[in-house]
Amino acid sequence: MTTPALLPLSGRRIPALSPGASSFPHHRATLRLSEKFILLLILSAFITLCFGAFFFLPDNSKASIFRYSVASIECWSGTSSSLSTMEKESLRDKIRADHERALQEAKEKLRKSRAELQAEIQTEKVRVVEELKKKEAGPRPLPPVPMPKVVGVSDGEPPEPAVKEKRDKIREMMKHAWDSYRQYGWGHNELKPLAKKGHTTNIFGNSQMGATIVDALDSLYIMGLHEEFKDGQEWIEQNLDFTGNAEVSVFEVNIRFIGGLLAAYYLSGQEVFKLKAVQLAEKLLPAFNTPTGIPWAMVNLKSGVGRNWGWASAGSSILAEFGTLHMEFVHLTYLTGNPVYYQKVMHIRKLLAKMDRPNGLYPNYLNPRTGRWGQHHTSVGGLGDSFYEYLLKAWLMSDKTDTEARKTYDDAIEAIERHLIRKSNGGLTFIGEWKNGHLERKMGHLTCFAGGMFALGADGSPDDKAGHYLQLGAEIAHTCHESYDRTVLKLGPEAFKFDSGLEAVAVRQNEKYYILRPEVIETYWYMWRFTHDPKYRQWGWEAAQAIDKYCRVSGGFSGVKDVYSSNPTYDDVQQSFFLAETLKYLYLLFSSDDLLPLDSWVFNTEAHPLPVLHLGNITLPGSQPAQR
Repeated sequence: MTTPALLPLSGRRIPALSPGASSFPHHRATLRLSEKFILLLILSAFITLCFGAFFFLPDNSKASIFRYSVASIECWSGTSSSLSTMEKESLRDKIRADHERALQEAKEKLRKSRAELQAEIQTEKVRVVEELKKKEAGPRPLPPVPMPKVVGVSDGEPPEPAVKEKRDKIREMMKHAWDSYRQYGWGHNELKPLAKKGHTTNIFGNSQMGATIVDALDSLYIMGLHEEFKDGQEWIEQNLDFTGNAEVSVFEVNIRFIGGLLAAYYLSGQEVFKLKAVQLAEKLLPAFNTPTGIPWAMVNLKSGVGRNWGWASAGSSILAEFGTLHMEFVHLTYLTGNPVYYQKVMHIRKLLAKMDRPNGLYPNYLNPRTGRWGQHHTSVGGLGDSFYEYLLKAWLMSDKTDTEARKTYDDAIEAIERHLIRKSNGGLTFIGEWKNGHLERKMGHLTCFAGGMFALGADGSPDDKAGHYLQLGAEIAHTCHESYDRTVLKLGPEAFKFDSGLEAVAVRQNEKYYILRPEVIETYWYMWRFTHDPKYRQWGWEAAQAIDKYCRVSGGFSGVKDVYSSNPTYDDVQQSFFLAETLKYLYLLFSSDDLLPLDSWVFNTEAHPLPVLHLGNITLPGSQPAQR
């Protein structure tokens, strides 16, 4: 489909008057002709804008314009005599406001580039075709598939009374966070625990999708809080809806909602969670309608139109976002028999495998239109982190048959160790960030998950390096513990430096905050599982006590703005990941190893456990049989 070129109105030429004209009738006739021409141009432009606006507006706005237009026609045709002057004025105001809004939205569309308009048109065409196919075929029932082996979904009570007491405390913290949300923010995505009301954020399109409910379900289940779990399930059955006009983050919705719903299904066996996960996944698929198949960062659940964050390297997609879909999408194909999910994520992997990588490193930005890297910035923290995590976990989740994923992970970690991992003057191992050929000696709280990743990937490392990577995990855990221990609150900052004599300490004010993040505790838990060194439980307990002391308020738990201040101020947000990850990892840290054993479960990046797919002779549709 070709799009006609849009001619600016200013480019239209108006016939000029003859400067020597003296005949009045001729002069007047010329004026009339010019006026008619001008009026025709204005009218045609107005109609074009209105039709453009009508095409791009959501359905409810179209309907309201139609209603008001009908009302205005009735008024003009003489049927308005029964309306009062006030009612007429109100009606005129409504018509005027709607027309203004239509014109404004049409103007915004016209400001977009040709490529953006073509992308939206293509997305709309694909959506219409897919909807027609679905209507013709009718709702397809999900095929019966064998439930993967699920073990250790509850209990895990530790034999030591002192450890059990700590675990009970974590459960109490979970109950306080949930009960506060239940009372003050129910149905909202998150909670403002000081204001005691719901909190919205743009990653969920400012819509009430109950993110905390979906994110917390599996934590509630494994902690034995079954009444609370039942309340969450009932809300999901009755209220969780994906038909609204909401623009959401593909990455966040995948890891929190699809991951959370799949985990709840596997743990409880309740079909509603599987059905909701599949319904939502279908809404995310239009995000992949790009020239390269690299998905947009955001997609509108109603229209299917996608776009990228404006700040992301000239409209690029982000490595950690499009690289953190594999686990959930493979399970979606397994449960539905629909190969499209598996094919989408394998296409991403194959595309990345063909690309040149500077120094073997993956830059954080990739343009979904051109298929080229954006600025050369590599990080194992924000923007890059979970891409590497999912390479390793794809191999683990496949029962170690996806050797391609394992090889890609090993190669990436080798490049990271060569170019990003350094030891400070004080002997602390840290992971820096590569920016345009320069190593920035800064590490983020998000990067601290890597200690657990190195430990998890130690077994199966090439060249008998299992001991080396377990030791590397321990060194990262130690560094991240130091970032906590060197603060007043004993809670870690968002980012910390290793230069100018300062080590594992935040320098900038906007890096001194703690927003209930889980990554350091996540690494403690993995290190505990693989080493049983008691210091990891001790460090985890120190963090739990600090959270309970400084982040707990009467209406839940809040992040703090400065971990170096003895009188911290709150950010007044109880993040959904606090219930999904931070408290879950603490609970597992003080549980026995038979609760969610790592040879049967793989945790997604939001700490939602998904079972290992012991596929055996079962082959995912559209894939090749895995080779052992």
